[in-house]
Amino acid sequence: MAAHQQHRPHVVLGAGPAGTTLATELAARGHSVRLVDRAGGGDTPQGVTRLAADVSTADGALRAVQGAAVVYHCVNVGYHLQVEVMPRIQRAVLGAVEAVGARLVVLDTLYPYGPTGGIPMTEDTPWNATSRKGRMRAEVDAVYLDTHRAGRARVAIGRSADFVGPGVLNSSLGGAVFPGALTGGTVVGMGDIDLPHSYTDIREVAAGLATLGERAGDDTDGRVWHLPTAPAWTTRQVHDFLAERTGRPLDVVVLPEARPFGPFDEVFAAEYAEMFYQHTEAQIMDSSAYEEFFGVRPRPLPTTLRDTLAWYGRSVPA
Repeated sequence: MAAHQQHRPHVVLGAGPAGTTLATELAARGHSVRLVDRAGGGDTPQGVTRLAADVSTADGALRAVQGAAVVYHCVNVGYHLQVEVMPRIQRAVLGAVEAVGARLVVLDTLYPYGPTGGIPMTEDTPWNATSRKGRMRAEVDAVYLDTHRAGRARVAIGRSADFVGPGVLNSSLGGAVFPGALTGGTVVGMGDIDLPHSYTDIREVAAGLATLGERAGDDTDGRVWHLPTAPAWTTRQVHDFLAERTGRPLDVVVLPEARPFGPFDEVFAAEYAEMFYQHTEAQIMDSSAYEEFFGVRPRPLPTTLRDTLAWYGRSVPA
């Protein structure tokens, strides 16, 4: 990194599990870190400053990224707002990073690929999204890459499978599974739980994005990367592992379609219906390109599951 950029902050947009874990990772690597969300409050990782800004507006995004060397876009919004709001956030953030000359690292999902028939997804998998949210993600990703090719901003995209790990609540392998596993309550499974399904440790998301932020270059920017993800297990294998670790059988309720249950309300269920193909075909994400290029390996899934169980165990009464 150029000397004049060494002391410019790394700015993380979005203070959910991904953004907060990333801010912690960047601070541990010695960077000056600014964590931005609409509230600007809450727990602040050591070595991180907080700022309140609405990055869906041009003024708010510009204020958020002022002086930044690298900006990490980890903002997400409610499922029912994504198609309308995410492109607006993109326009504001792109305009801001262009104005200040910062690099942009974007956290993305697997949604642009759409149904694949269970074929493992690589960075070369065609973008064939059939859902509204998937098509929206594909469209905004194309704009990011076009912006890079046009020389207006240096951009890299890191894609993740479903999150899992300490601090992850709203995920298919989060609050719907671990509390029930610990307490003997209901554990929610979705679709065919005997299909392999990739889960990305939130700490690998953070480390993967941080490395993309640090490694500017023609061989790293202007493309999509799959963030380090352990080999896929079936959801039943995950359940069996948790049952063994907790010493009690899991009370699993399998949802054959998207519907309200437990932490999933009616609004979420209605919006998630178009994404339910992710639970009726294998979801296997191949991150070998990233792993080989950067010389890293993800944590084994059993390690992630043990750590996540321990994290929930500190906050869930037995």
